[in-house]
Amino acid sequence: MELQTEQALPDGIWDVLIEGGEVIDGSKRPRFRADVGVVGDRIVALGDLQGQPARLRIDARGKIVAPGFIDAHTHDDHAVLCQPDMVFKVSQGVTTVVTGNCGISLAPMRAGQSLPAPLNLLGDGSLSFPTFRGYVDALKAQPAAVNVVPMVGHANLRVLSMDDLGHSATAPEVQSMQALLEEALDAGAVGMSTGTYYPPSAAASTDEVIGVSRPLGARQALYVTHMRNEAEGCMASIEETFAIGEAVDTPVLISHHKLMREPNFGQSTATLARIAEQMQCQCVALDCYPYNASSTMLHLDEARLQGKVVIASSGSHPEMRGKELGDIAALWGVSRAEASARLQPASAIYFSMDEADVQRILAFEPTMIGSDGIPTGELPHPRLWGTFPRVLGHYSRDVGLFPLETAVWKMTGLTAGVFGLAHRGQVAPGCFADLTVFDPVTVRDRASYDQPKQAAEGIDWVLVNGQPVYQAQACTGARPGRVLARTVEAA
Repeated sequence: MELQTEQALPDGIWDVLIEGGEVIDGSKRPRFRADVGVVGDRIVALGDLQGQPARLRIDARGKIVAPGFIDAHTHDDHAVLCQPDMVFKVSQGVTTVVTGNCGISLAPMRAGQSLPAPLNLLGDGSLSFPTFRGYVDALKAQPAAVNVVPMVGHANLRVLSMDDLGHSATAPEVQSMQALLEEALDAGAVGMSTGTYYPPSAAASTDEVIGVSRPLGARQALYVTHMRNEAEGCMASIEETFAIGEAVDTPVLISHHKLMREPNFGQSTATLARIAEQMQCQCVALDCYPYNASSTMLHLDEARLQGKVVIASSGSHPEMRGKELGDIAALWGVSRAEASARLQPASAIYFSMDEADVQRILAFEPTMIGSDGIPTGELPHPRLWGTFPRVLGHYSRDVGLFPLETAVWKMTGLTAGVFGLAHRGQVAPGCFADLTVFDPVTVRDRASYDQPKQAAEGIDWVLVNGQPVYQAQACTGARPGRVLARTVEAA
């Protein structure tokens, strides 16, 4: 290709020169052969750079050079501070994580505050930040290996503003939550997430959510939601999401879109058609993960404990980790709900989705990829370690659900646009050098439900802001990650 440059090479030496690879640039256009020249934290040139001097030379012959993957949906709020090498993400080629999903975030929260589930899934309580700015300042002072795009959780705002979570907020309580949201947005939150599916926020009315969300509109910050119902009430929850976004006049994002429980299998044909229709008149986005099992807190409600439920962690009975809830209930001679109560605090994996729905949602053109992994416990859902290589290897290469260029776009350029991440998500001169070099023939996920902490195959190099953070199946120890802001013009 013709040489594309952003600027002249300052001292005649590239900081990083990636040679001989096929570039998939994050825009969906066909791959092309080009060398990639990096100076500092930026891509400076694409084209024929063979033989030029470089401080680090990467041989990418036979490999794909792509933008670093952006994980649209994580619960890495605690991990980016306490597991800063982020091996479970960089080993997948992930260079940026979006935190604060499903209505829960590490901040704001008072020290010693009692944390109702699922807020207690984010960490061990050793870190607390009474303001969102305190959390952002900590991220900047102690960078991780990956960039962080932080959001604030609606459940946090409820816990700090309400003595009784069992009712919809009063006007003064809504005002208190608005003030906390304003502080978070001023500090760098790119939006607010809700989790009305979960007990801390289940009593929140649509009017409460609209009222609390009002500060989002002026900044076009994102309204992101784990919807109230992803089973028989999925369509009604989608309509509620649209209504909230329209009332606040801000973009909305439907998290980990799915249809749960057998009576609802196949309904993704209707939900996706409705989402596509609404996208013509409203700014709507969605993400999903490439598995037919979900993972979250272990519920106490019998209706949410149907089907195969595997215990991922239990604070009271750690010996039950990896066992099925039904087997535990039979062993103890109690109902599933009683067994669940005895296992608390706990998390679980729920096998409750249809593979045809998963593939249909993945293949839907505007669907972003998000892992939704919980980085705690010995048996996390395999999506924590395997999401992105599973899309590249299993769904793109083996199943043929979409071309590799589309798979990469769903993880990079599309996501950067939705979150307004300027100069991210593309391989182009002037963009930040978040880069992943992988083998399109061998890339695959190795994480399984029995052995979930397995690094992917085929991920050769990962660079964040121009610095290698993963190479030859190992972290380098570099932690060049940054807190990224939302630029509305980029969205």
